[in-house]
Amino acid sequence: MKTKRLLILAITLVCSIFFVSGCSGVSINRKANEVDNWSHIKQRGYVTVGVDDTFVPMDFRQKNGQLIGYDVDLANAVFKQYGINVSFQTIDWSMNTTELKNGTIDLIWNGFSKNPERKAKVNFSKTYLYTSQVLVSLKKNKINTIAAMKNKTLGVQTGSSGYNDVMKYPKVFKNHIKNHEPILYDSFTNAFIDLTAGRIDGLLIDSSYADYYISKQKHPENFTEIDSPFPKEEFGVGMRKSDVTMKRKVNQSLEKLAQNGTLTRINHKWFGNKARSPLLETN
Repeated sequence: MKTKRLLILAITLVCSIFFVSGCSGVSINRKANEVDNWSHIKQRGYVTVGVDDTFVPMDFRQKNGQLIGYDVDLANAVFKQYGINVSFQTIDWSMNTTELKNGTIDLIWNGFSKNPERKAKVNFSKTYLYTSQVLVSLKKNKINTIAAMKNKTLGVQTGSSGYNDVMKYPKVFKNHIKNHEPILYDSFTNAFIDLTAGRIDGLLIDSSYADYYISKQKHPENFTEIDSPFPKEEFGVGMRKSDVTMKRKVNQSLEKLAQNGTLTRINHKWFGNKARSPLLETN
């Protein structure tokens, strides 16, 4: 009888531990999305930033695997002022807001364009860079206008602002391109490979990526860029709505970097004279 009672007690204890552990995981994720996490992040000494590590020149990897880019430099500069290290974590870009909500990452900092859909899910920092969508093609394709994409294949990145624009403004591309649907890519790198190989006719892409990527090609003169009629985009840092202190700290640091010349140096390093930052316009 005693042995039976001990066995029941042991089973109950194991089940209790399992239950608490499972609930703990859920509560941690829920808590991260409901409380101001700044003091916790400050105490542990690092902040986790979610990135798409193929988004040249914002966040991408060198041949040795090192992550570099405009946003890498800027994020490191922002948190250096608070004595906090930055841990960059590669994520599935189409799941960025889910990763943020679940507490897997603390920030989305990767050429993250502001739009109403995203603003409903996350808080944004001040705009630190302006950009726009451009149509990239090969000169030999003779696509010199948006209208020339009629019955042609268009590539876009899954979950990107370009994809959102295609779907939101169907009269521009969607109603005219082949099959009335764009070809979706996990990364712009793969999209450019297909463009060069002739598997797609045009690629709708962020101008900052297009300018940098084309400039690094052996024959940049083989490419054409056409401005799209889509609204200008604003890049901001995405964070949980509960992280009000994070938003204030990031904004304060961005302002300071604009004032002390650091932002100007980062802009020039990655974009030369093409960079457009509203923060520099007011400092």
